[in-house]
Amino acid sequence: MRYLPQTENSRKAMLDTCGYEEVNDLYRDVPKQAFVNGLVDLPLHKGELEVERYMGAYANENRAAVDGPFFLGAGTYYHHIPSSVDYIIQRSEFLTAYTPYQPEIAQGTLQAIFEYQTFIAQLTGQDIANASLYDGATAMTEAALMALRVTKRKKIVLGNAVHPDYKSVLDSYMWNFDGEIEIGQGQIDDQTACVIVQSPDFYGQPHKYDALRQQCDENGALLVVVVNEIVSLGILEPPEVADIVCGEAQSIGLPMSYGGPHLGFFACKEKYMRQMPGRLCGMTEDADGKRGFVLTLSTREQHIRRDKATSNICTNQGLCALAFTVHMSLLGEDGFKRLARLNHEAACRLADALEAVNGVKLENQTFFNEFVVCLPKEASSVAQALSDKGVIAGLALDNNRLLVAATEMTTDADIAAFAKVLSEVL
Repeated sequence: MRYLPQTENSRKAMLDTCGYEEVNDLYRDVPKQAFVNGLVDLPLHKGELEVERYMGAYANENRAAVDGPFFLGAGTYYHHIPSSVDYIIQRSEFLTAYTPYQPEIAQGTLQAIFEYQTFIAQLTGQDIANASLYDGATAMTEAALMALRVTKRKKIVLGNAVHPDYKSVLDSYMWNFDGEIEIGQGQIDDQTACVIVQSPDFYGQPHKYDALRQQCDENGALLVVVVNEIVSLGILEPPEVADIVCGEAQSIGLPMSYGGPHLGFFACKEKYMRQMPGRLCGMTEDADGKRGFVLTLSTREQHIRRDKATSNICTNQGLCALAFTVHMSLLGEDGFKRLARLNHEAACRLADALEAVNGVKLENQTFFNEFVVCLPKEASSVAQALSDKGVIAGLALDNNRLLVAATEMTTDADIAAFAKVLSEVL
């Protein structure tokens, strides 16, 4: 009990309050197959040097995106990050600033948040944006929960091509809420709280929203647009007709990092501001007329709203949002648009090269930097064969479909290697 200061009596009191008899009852909803039976097979002890070598050997078994041709996307993208981004965010005044609990002495942090919000609002064509959320999946779920609050309805219509991981997170949340999820876009009625669509969708296809906007207006539902690849907003029209725009901003300033931490963004129309999750930073003037920054909205469970809070998310991705803000500041509007064009041009070259391979067909009518190709063989076996030859080809979908992505990091040599090895494997 050296590292567990609770006494048996205090443990029993907590369990009694929760209505359980023993600690293991707290895990009753965890599937049985997820538990580890017996002790974990680990060595009893090793010195620090031995552990470093041991773990280093494991790490060297990984193949990073920089190690060769890489075409995997599916929600996390390989982009260039200027070295100045890491330099700035690792300054002590940024790196050690966790969250602005005392706004009056956190002006630098609040200014960075305000600038981040401004970027997101401008990119999405929305009135306001919050200080960020955990990732794209939780941002989409928070949008659905917000729609339930705004409309006082329970039905969520989810597009077919929304990221499957986002769907899974939404399912998990709805287990504790009364929301009803329907897949597809043909069931919009006067019981619908919101319609959620992704653009570009999971398969890389961009969409327009005019018809959906009209259906939502006719039935009093909110339109939620999810953007998984934020760089696409540099070339596609911003989804300003939406009521809520949310998604993932990892592509600007953040590495893939084996799936996280990432950066969820959230923007909406001003009339829904008080139902927006998370915190909102505003700019004002003090008594002397000097510019200052404040937390304008912070209706979270650890503040005044408590159980009536709009969200149980208790922080924003401060450092990740700062990295995004620094990178966007370096790019500027012209640079961001040029980055988007480079991504699309690389994807076009990739599509042309793959279509030239015998038996390969492009499924998408349009795309930004990601698309699906149909192969004459099972996609998973083809992807594994390409991986064995040093090419990370993308994500194998059902049967013979392969989801591939290209970014500004994709070179002509990478594309040529992909096409060559693919023709050999097929």
